[in-house]
Amino acid sequence: MKLFKYNGYNKEEGVSSLIEYIQITGILMIFMVIILVLIPPVFINGPLNTLTQHAYVDIGNGISTRIVDLYIISPYVGISQGLIVTDFDIPDDVAGRGYIVDIAPPQGGILGTDKIIISGNGVSSEVSLAGIGSTLGVGGRTTSAGINRICYNSTGGGCPE
Repeated sequence: MKLFKYNGYNKEEGVSSLIEYIQITGILMIFMVIILVLIPPVFINGPLNTLTQHAYVDIGNGISTRIVDLYIISPYVGISQGLIVTDFDIPDDVAGRGYIVDIAPPQGGILGTDKIIISGNGVSSEVSLAGIGSTLGVGGRTTSAGINRICYNSTGGGCPE
């Protein structure tokens, strides 16, 4: 086969350079797609979930402290009518996401195992209820939005509206 030359250059050299650039660009595009798929779980979701977990622990400790404070000032057993109502606010969201706060009763009837469970968007955190679970039954559920209320009613009734 006879090669054609134009001004001393092989005509196939231009095509081979173009194909080489297209191949390299294709490989780099594949690497870029792989990196774009891996960035959110590693660099965004991991730290976001860690931040959320620590914030939930802080919120649980704050709620536990408020419940213990209410327990400390609650009336003695001899008083027939005792009602204490306190309103408090917790953050409306953590990292742009809402959450739910549950106060779980004792597990398996074992006194002192009450927990505050804060959960939302696949992240959950449990905080012990600061040692009052063995003497006082506590329970309830609330969301992160709005003002929240803790009540002590010696008659066993619920919170007034």
